[in-house]
Amino acid sequence: MIYHGNRFTLRQDASPEQVEEALESLRNQGRVIPSVRSFVVGRDYGGEYEWGATFVIEDLEGYWEYLIHPAHRNTDRVGLPLVDKFASFDITDDEDPEMGAKIAALHRKRYDSDPELTQLVSDLGEYSGSAAPGQHGDK
Repeated sequence: MIYHGNRFTLRQDASPEQVEEALESLRNQGRVIPSVRSFVVGRDYGGEYEWGATFVIEDLEGYWEYLIHPAHRNTDRVGLPLVDKFASFDITDDEDPEMGAKIAALHRKRYDSDPELTQLVSDLGEYSGSAAPGQHGDK
């Protein structure tokens, strides 16, 4: 299993309506993407982020389905412009020592095929995660 997580803090000028639209889009991902086994979207306590989401996905094939699903792309479109600081991470019980590289390769493939998404992520104030594009990947 792969537990794909996101932690994020929103820009101060994000309206309550925009925030709710982005959070509902995240919840919708969990409901409609077939490879998502379970999910949680909510407040992030105990750290430097305001919000978080975790999606449980069985394998790399399902992870790719999750990454390219239109529901996920909608969240990118409505949510990323509101984000100031973002971190994505993956926890897995798969013992493949190459799993991290395989996950990063899926993210790179997605960024390479979607220049608009790459720009949205590159424009974030701070981003860390697999295969971070643009200025965030140059570190």
